[in-house]
Amino acid sequence: MTATVTAARPAVPLPLVIIAGCIIAAIGFGTRGSFGLFTLPVTEDLGLSREQWGMAMAVQNLVWGIAQPFAGGMADKYGSGRVLAVGGLVYALGVLGMAFSPDTLTMTLTAGVVTGVGIAIASFGVVMAAFGRVVPAEKRSFVFGIATAASSAGQFIFAPLGQGFISAFGWQMALVWIAVILLLVIPLSAAMRGRTESLPGEADLPFMQALSRAWGHGSYRLLVIGFFVCGFHLAFINVHMPAYLVQCGLSPEVGSWTIAVIGLFNIAGSLLSGWLGSRLPKQMLLATIYFLRALLIAAFLLIPVSEVTAYGFAAGMGLLWLSTVPLTAGLVSLFFGPRYMGMLYGIAFLSHQIGSFVGVWLGGVVYDQTGAYDLVWYLGILLGLGSAAIHIPINEGRAISFALKAA
Repeated sequence: MTATVTAARPAVPLPLVIIAGCIIAAIGFGTRGSFGLFTLPVTEDLGLSREQWGMAMAVQNLVWGIAQPFAGGMADKYGSGRVLAVGGLVYALGVLGMAFSPDTLTMTLTAGVVTGVGIAIASFGVVMAAFGRVVPAEKRSFVFGIATAASSAGQFIFAPLGQGFISAFGWQMALVWIAVILLLVIPLSAAMRGRTESLPGEADLPFMQALSRAWGHGSYRLLVIGFFVCGFHLAFINVHMPAYLVQCGLSPEVGSWTIAVIGLFNIAGSLLSGWLGSRLPKQMLLATIYFLRALLIAAFLLIPVSEVTAYGFAAGMGLLWLSTVPLTAGLVSLFFGPRYMGMLYGIAFLSHQIGSFVGVWLGGVVYDQTGAYDLVWYLGILLGLGSAAIHIPINEGRAISFALKAA
């Protein structure tokens, strides 16, 4: 008989765990969501091309994805609080380094590598793994939605805040102030301490053995592949949308508020997604979300760009933005339980970040070669339709082959 893992009793009262985790998620994702605002001032001041800046952001997304499974595994083994504290420090150092990067190589190292590692270690993925440890199974999807909504609230706050910092102090000091805010993650991480304990007679599987058993589950493979498209959409829009709107004749402030509106509407989208995920088949909800994204992008391209259409697109995309996350995390938890959720959700998130790398990098390349982003928008439509199709056959059932009990 396969052992199961029940919710552990938190070292800190559950409401405080959720509040602290949501603030950490808001700071971490809000900071990441503000980087698109720096595209124009950084490239103009340092003389970088869009492709060079896009490469630094693409490396950040890729490093974030590669580091995420290891960050989740460390949180599973050593405790979420310690991992988040280290992540907050590394993240702050990476953003501070961005402020004083004079060329492409240094920017790629600071904005790409160091910041990417920091985002992974202080990410909402680690926060959700902590929530999965202490929240009963029947409530996890909704609580994952709360954490995702908090991330969106951070994007709503940091987009105008970041633009305000840039306007008032310049892009370099704006990054310094954001780095200072990131240090708040360190004291907040104390509320997230604790780890998931194995039940008596249950094996602590090595990383590769647990991954091998999980990868043998066909529905998990489809989920991982589909998550690539989510990353492609989010990263391309987040990094290139402000510059795209300026190219269409709108002001930088419209670009910043567009990102903010995405974050605002995603609060509702994430909460709704988490609520629906506890009542309806998660894989069908995911298929619907990707299909609607494809339709929304197509409509945005067909209608002339204005402030009204920009904010309308942002509102619609916001409802669909991170609504995939509680459903994807919920499916991972259903497949395998919470014991290895940090690591196995991290693997799915690696696919998401490979998609992010492609979306950010390809956006810069296509713009530099053609002077427009149209080809990437069209590709986003096709990928959305493809992802919708591959989510339909996913089975919500427990992965029987993922036996955690020692042989």
